[in-house]
Amino acid sequence: MGRRLDDSVGEQPAGGDYVVAAPAARGTVGVLTFHRCINYGSYWQARSLVEGLRGIGHDAVLLDHQCADVRSREWRCAFQPLLPRRSARADLPLYGAKARKLLEAVAALPLSAPFELAQPDTMAPVDTVVIGSDEVWNLQHPWYGGSRPFWGEGLNTARTLSYAASFGNYDAANGLGDDWADRLRRLDAISVRDRNAQELVHGAIGVDAPLVLDPVLQYPVARMDAPVGSAILVYGHNFPDWYARAVRAHADARGAELVSIGYRNDWAHRQWLDASPQEFAAAMAGAAALATNFFHGCVFALLNDRPFACVASDYRANKLRDLMAVAGTAERQVTEADAAGIGALLDTPLGSGVAERLAATRAQSAAYLATVLA
Repeated sequence: MGRRLDDSVGEQPAGGDYVVAAPAARGTVGVLTFHRCINYGSYWQARSLVEGLRGIGHDAVLLDHQCADVRSREWRCAFQPLLPRRSARADLPLYGAKARKLLEAVAALPLSAPFELAQPDTMAPVDTVVIGSDEVWNLQHPWYGGSRPFWGEGLNTARTLSYAASFGNYDAANGLGDDWADRLRRLDAISVRDRNAQELVHGAIGVDAPLVLDPVLQYPVARMDAPVGSAILVYGHNFPDWYARAVRAHADARGAELVSIGYRNDWAHRQWLDASPQEFAAAMAGAAALATNFFHGCVFALLNDRPFACVASDYRANKLRDLMAVAGTAERQVTEADAAGIGALLDTPLGSGVAERLAATRAQSAAYLATVLA
């Protein structure tokens, strides 16, 4: 087994500290993440990480954890994503079709034998577990919050590390208790996806975890070859009224169709609620611009070099803010005071500096993985 964080040192790249587990032969890698969430971002980050690891020579699979309670909550959320506003009856079959397409796509991925999330010791053994990406350490997640396997407990493996782990909307100001800090210390290596997570890890165990890219940006699995059209995509839900008005006014002034993908937004011209993951990725690549309040909406805009304007919800504020800082696109996260400039953002291409910043973080992320998986 590799040495733990509290008794090991290793080479440190720019941007953070990490320890190097004891050298091991390249073996099996299990990716532990929220791969069965009925959500385009969750699907693509899981697929991108496992296929990316396989592409650099690792025998990687998604660890196929099962939980009846989680499954029930996922399906309820899939049919009622806009709560407290309930879905229209006519939308229910479309949301059901979307969910089935996502789960069928998950079933086609490289998966381990299924095991109960509450019994991680029953999983098929792997040499290394990579925890992440996604908000795997979010203690406030409505159904995964505090789930011990995502903190490395009970896993049937010799080494456990994280890649692009996040605490989601669990803010650094809250700190971590001693029990959670002890779990982090027992990991062989830690990397995180945002500065909020960096602050939490450092505050808990004194380690400067390197900041790495979300797998969708790290490995271009989700980047599709699609012609750019004139439609503006809307991705997310429960947008502020001022934001919806500004985006709709811009689209109407340009004669552009607003297409809401994955969720109903009545202020859009057209609703596309049942897109498959492949259709979603292709639509992102071919959009003229993107209006979103989702983290992975911004990720896909960056992946495809598309203009965008995002607005933060309370749940996603940390993730969006820190992604904008990494990409150098802070001006594209707007508040009500910026409403008059939203149209200009949707018309303006990303600057060349964005790609350069992402390339630098991509190189750092690759260095981290190459070292800890050596």
